[in-house]
Amino acid sequence: MDPAGGCPHADNARLLARGAVVPVVLPGEVTGMAVLGHDALREFLAHPDVAKGAEHFTALREGRIADGWPLRTFATVRGMTTADGDDHRRLRSLVSKAFTARRVAELRPRVETVTAGLLDGLDLAAAEHGGVADLRRHFAMPLPMGVICELLGVDAEHQDRLHHLSNQVVATDIGPEEAMAANRELVDVLGTVAATRAKDPGDDLTSALIAAREEDGDRLSGHELIGTLLLMIVAGHETTLNLITNAVRALCAHRDQLDLVRSGGATWADVVEETLRWDSPVSYFPFRYPTRDLTLDGTVIPRGTPVLAGYSAAGRDRAAHGPDADRFDITRASASRHLSLGHGPHYCLGAPLARMEATVALDGLFTRFPDLDLAVPEPELARHASFVGNSVRELPVRPVPRPGAARHPYGPG
Repeated sequence: MDPAGGCPHADNARLLARGAVVPVVLPGEVTGMAVLGHDALREFLAHPDVAKGAEHFTALREGRIADGWPLRTFATVRGMTTADGDDHRRLRSLVSKAFTARRVAELRPRVETVTAGLLDGLDLAAAEHGGVADLRRHFAMPLPMGVICELLGVDAEHQDRLHHLSNQVVATDIGPEEAMAANRELVDVLGTVAATRAKDPGDDLTSALIAAREEDGDRLSGHELIGTLLLMIVAGHETTLNLITNAVRALCAHRDQLDLVRSGGATWADVVEETLRWDSPVSYFPFRYPTRDLTLDGTVIPRGTPVLAGYSAAGRDRAAHGPDADRFDITRASASRHLSLGHGPHYCLGAPLARMEATVALDGLFTRFPDLDLAVPEPELARHASFVGNSVRELPVRPVPRPGAARHPYGPG
């Protein structure tokens, strides 16, 4: 795997040509495997003999993984993503009420208000920089980051730093010392957040988690509290940030698909699902481990092997999505069959929120700026330095409002 990341799709196609399950070399010469094919990945994600707990990672258990390994946090963080069975159900139940369909629907007016304000900011940033603004910085990042921080009760003063640190956590090209420093600082910041909410609890998820811990000290350990906050911050904004960014890139490159939405031939929800399939916000997610030698699609994955879930590859698997799987088509019948938000017991808890945020964001953006376009050619956009996150580092756009268009597409902001 290339630690520098880049656009994954050409490499994915070459790997898929070799099979649905392939051996890979992870940073630090750690041997692993990747599951790329749609059907194989679906089976793998829900397989009863596949675990998430780090105790099943043979090389880690035997002391062969360095402390500064850039992917170590994915394996060792204490939380839902590294828990199995009863522990996983216990941790998931503590936060699941914040992401029900009803709760997400209640959040929609707030997301619309935040979106309207950010569109003003995007307009202002463009006016101050010759008509060009970075859509990621001024819109796609602060929307999901603001929403998840509001849900968690994280003060605004921490948000920029948390975004920077979460970027380093998902990076795969940083050195051991930098990786360890980023993890330490992230834990420190989240510890400060938890201490603040413990002293001054509010109507937020962090306060609720702390209350649950105090009511039953065995229900949520201190490490699990910080691990849960880390997961919520990273997954709660990085995925949606990339989803919005990738959807805007796709629509700018496929104006016919944008016109289709405007004419009523498709919906913003269709755009979101096809973007999730066609350009998954997460390319390869670490890790799962077979608890026994496991044969998948004719390939043996040895027990204890760290396995990457290849979401971006599965999204363009022609066996599942047809010979034109590389084409962005929001009317595609198989679009909703993607696996980009997971499958099985670890299916993304925040999927309803991510979908809602993305649909509101895209609707508001292209209502306000119907002629919005990229300010630089797509091939010149710098990619994430990671094979985990899949997007670009910046998205310079020219936001041109429609003459006479309402300043706030959702009303007063």
